[in-house]
Amino acid sequence: MRSLSMIFLACCMIAACKSQDNADLLIYNATLYTVDSLFSKAEAMVIRDGKVVATGTRAALESRYHCKDRLDAGGKFIYPGFIDAHAHFAGYAKRLGTLDLVNTTSWEDILQRLQGFKTNRDAAAWLVGGGWDQNDWPVKQFPTNEALNKQYPNTPVYLTRIDGHAAIANAKALELAGVKAGDTITGGTYETRDGRLTGILIDNAMEKVASVIPDASAAEMKQYLLQAQQQCFATGLTSIHDCGLDYEAVEAIGRLQQAGDLKMRLYILLSDASKNYDYLLKKGVIRNDYLHVQGFKLYADGALGSRGACLLDDYSDKPGWKGFLLSAAPHFDSMARLISKNNWQMCTHAIGDSANRTLLEIYARYLGGKNDLRWRIEHAQVVNENDFHFFGDYSIIPSVQPTHATSDMYWAGARLGEHRLKGAYANRQLLNENGWLPLGTDFPVEDLSPFKTFYAAVVRKDAKGFPAGGFQVDNALSREQALRGMTIWAARAAFEEREKGSLEPGKLADFVILDQDLMTAPETALLKTTVLRTFSGGQQVFERR
Repeated sequence: MRSLSMIFLACCMIAACKSQDNADLLIYNATLYTVDSLFSKAEAMVIRDGKVVATGTRAALESRYHCKDRLDAGGKFIYPGFIDAHAHFAGYAKRLGTLDLVNTTSWEDILQRLQGFKTNRDAAAWLVGGGWDQNDWPVKQFPTNEALNKQYPNTPVYLTRIDGHAAIANAKALELAGVKAGDTITGGTYETRDGRLTGILIDNAMEKVASVIPDASAAEMKQYLLQAQQQCFATGLTSIHDCGLDYEAVEAIGRLQQAGDLKMRLYILLSDASKNYDYLLKKGVIRNDYLHVQGFKLYADGALGSRGACLLDDYSDKPGWKGFLLSAAPHFDSMARLISKNNWQMCTHAIGDSANRTLLEIYARYLGGKNDLRWRIEHAQVVNENDFHFFGDYSIIPSVQPTHATSDMYWAGARLGEHRLKGAYANRQLLNENGWLPLGTDFPVEDLSPFKTFYAAVVRKDAKGFPAGGFQVDNALSREQALRGMTIWAARAAFEEREKGSLEPGKLADFVILDQDLMTAPETALLKTTVLRTFSGGQQVFERR
């Protein structure tokens, strides 16, 4: 009788197993934020074939699914993989092979770092670096290249400012590029003093020198890209919008992805160049799980820090100067016509209130009213009080980077004055226009950490905890809004909200496990958040050791 009972029990167990669906991985014992429309939470998740199958309680999922592998999350916190809605992934990778000048304290500090950098390189090679910011120095004026000319008379030197909108080059570099005192260029300046080039190049003036710098080899770029990828995975980033690449770089990245070497998901905006428009016309939209190309990145103006942002009225700290557009307004109009005709996405860098107004008016002309084309203004940094309505009236998406506010707050008031500053870095006011707001970092201009993005958006302080009460806190976002901006809203800004950005059935299993809860942790602890594991398509791509 007992043997019959055992047989019956075994049959029941076999039948139960057969009634279960097979899956690859069960993750349990977690606080999991799905970031769905209800912002619901779960304690477990099932993954199959790289996608989320279900979320819920452990007991419920175990009763429905037979999973090959299981992972105890140890009571930690799971979020969708973070998406940076505005960055320069390839540019960040390329910079890994150059001298890091971030957080330099003076021009003399740069000269000292250059000496150490030069010792490991061929004397005839270019010395290239980036990341300096004169606003962080005791003397906040642009430097001149006299010391570079003296120390490196036969070695070309080219050092970009943190925002990528200004650089300093020595005489040898200027000579190789054919730059002479008195040269002019639309949308840029070759700065001079007493009739001599200072070496400072603003915006479009940079290209003439940058174009003669030898490119990294394919093997070097592969190494840099893989190194950049691992650093991004370590911060919980699983997708990045790379804003502004030529088609040759897109194809090189695509080959690395196809080979399985590069696993970072990239939404790439092509640069504003004829060859890139011709390429997409011929190639058509590119879209797979790792690479997506269907839009263009244009530049309306430069940066506020280098006074290249185009303002309606004079800079408060430079009377008689308003900055400039990098191209004439008719150029942006003609590109908007081409992009609209081909149903592509138009994304334009606009910092100053004049640049924003110019592009918003052009966008409005082609969008015609409410729509779902998701044309974007990148940064939307300084917006005139009379122009915010354009974003809502024409469904224009402001793509913002919260850490710009906390980096610029030390000197932005001097550039803009008190009245204009109120319409700058206005994240919440911009959010209110459409009800959603993608967030990014603009790395390597800023740190790539999503936690600094979250902290700056919610707390409106920098990493030092300054200022005590927060910077213009009426434009702070809630924690839920900030998380959505780094996940589902960032996905939506790339037309990818059906594939990623939340942990819902059918979506890619891109997620991170963190050591603390971003929704409840004290603000003083937010920047101490640690990524324990990062998963892309259900596969672990990073684990904290």
